[in-house]
Amino acid sequence: MPLAAPRPIAVVIDRHDDAIHTHTALAAHHPPSGRITLHPGPGTTSETGLAHDLLVALGKPPLLPGRFPGGRQPAWEAAAAWMTALPITRLTVLRAHRLTARRTMRLLQLHALTGIHLTLVCHRPHLPAALHQALRTADYALTADFEAARRHYYGMPITEPPPADEPAGPADRWLTLPALDRLVSYDSPSPCAAPCTPPPIVFRHRPPPAPLTAHIAQQVAHRLHAATAHPRLAAALTTGASLQQPATARPGDYDDAAATLALHDRARYTDGCAAYPVPPWAGVFLRAAACFARLVSSEEQELLAAPGDRGHLLRVAETARLRPPQPPAARRKGPVGRVEWDWRERQEAERYEATPASRVRTSRR
Repeated sequence: MPLAAPRPIAVVIDRHDDAIHTHTALAAHHPPSGRITLHPGPGTTSETGLAHDLLVALGKPPLLPGRFPGGRQPAWEAAAAWMTALPITRLTVLRAHRLTARRTMRLLQLHALTGIHLTLVCHRPHLPAALHQALRTADYALTADFEAARRHYYGMPITEPPPADEPAGPADRWLTLPALDRLVSYDSPSPCAAPCTPPPIVFRHRPPPAPLTAHIAQQVAHRLHAATAHPRLAAALTTGASLQQPATARPGDYDDAAATLALHDRARYTDGCAAYPVPPWAGVFLRAAACFARLVSSEEQELLAAPGDRGHLLRVAETARLRPPQPPAARRKGPVGRVEWDWRERQEAERYEATPASRVRTSRR
């Protein structure tokens, strides 16, 4: 749903293709301030290619991992979900005179869905036929005044240097997160068939996960944003639950106002059906996943990653350099450098296997 009623589309006429228009619009690009400048890649007219360009402008990889019905990547749905969740309030599209009518219609649909301020920059004296056709039923305002475009549409350039404590990127050192130690758990809970509104989580069989420090939370969020464009995979990694348990969540299980996520466990493999608190830093990922689910699926589909997404989920985590606690060198099963995701499961299995033997030895004494 749009954040607000969409405002008229702005169409800027750059009669002489002056570089100042392009430079000013690109200098105003600043996603943390809610401003995106999209410079479509040359040599392509596909709608999906434009969505990939938009994901790159959002600071994300252009491709979504996984298989999709009909072989079509839901790239536009992912872009709309991220723009809604972040939120992005302004989108400036350069070289709009080269857009096909279908590409322009995609942008108009995005404008209606998200409520963004959409600016199309036409570097020609007049609107081309394709752009004019696409705008026939749209509410738009046209200007050829550079100063008006700079003040009202492009936004002021961002000139301040990045902060000294800006979080490190995914290519830096590993972050070890204890909350990920259950990611490949062998527990197999299933979703509740009937409506289920579980109570807040009470950790009876395991300690609650320790909250991340503000600095670590900032780093994790930064890395997840850069590691994947798939809202479901990014959101699943914020839950700290086993792989199968996020698969029980449906779109209605996330309550943005209460900042809770309901996960289901009728067989009580862990703590039963319960509503888990969503930390503030993770809210943007859950909001994006909820928006993405509404756009691509029905209420019966998963909100987060499904069990079949296991390989994709682990690759996203490793791309973001996030891992669970690792075994000591003497207990490793794989080569040095490879993440061992099942270390916690192996520990529990070894303790379980050792318990009957110790009881037998005690009884013989």
